[in-house]
Amino acid sequence: MKIPARSTALVLALTFAASLSACAQMSNMDMPAKPSAAPAKPLLSPAAMTDVALDGARITIHYNSPAMRGRVIMGGLVPYGQVWRTGANPATSFVTTGNLKIGTLSVPAGSYTLYTLPAAPGTPWLLIVNKQTGQWGTVYKQDMDLGRVPMHYAKLPAPQESMTISFENTRKHSTELHIKWENTDESVKVEAAK
Repeated sequence: MKIPARSTALVLALTFAASLSACAQMSNMDMPAKPSAAPAKPLLSPAAMTDVALDGARITIHYNSPAMRGRVIMGGLVPYGQVWRTGANPATSFVTTGNLKIGTLSVPAGSYTLYTLPAAPGTPWLLIVNKQTGQWGTVYKQDMDLGRVPMHYAKLPAPQESMTISFENTRKHSTELHIKWENTDESVKVEAAK
């Protein structure tokens, strides 16, 4: 049986195309995949975490730590008399597994957001414990406040480039929550409720 010339040409063309496709797939297996997008820039305010275990409660704080980078912080980037997200990027989360007393404020076990109300040196800052969680740091709803507590001011001996939140002077049932940046150290006592 004789095959028409057109059919032979079509069969050869299809065979050639299939061979090219197979070769291309094989050569791509050896090649690393190209990134679909440019790599993300590193965060200027990296994520940070601090935690402490008290007798009756474990406390964990997640925040992003901004840096001075030559800027005036207190009274400048962090204005006095305005609620501050107390960090950068997402809201600063505060989780406790047990009931606490923060200053004079009773805080039941649960998840919260921390804000502060900065004030000029000599006037106490306020630590704000807010019941809203999961929001971006600048989304603040005062009607969701659990409460506000005065903090204690101390001047740092040397400027601190990056903001930190830490627990210090920890004992069995109590600790101090410190927020430090630039020349400022604001703190408040935290106790496991009895």
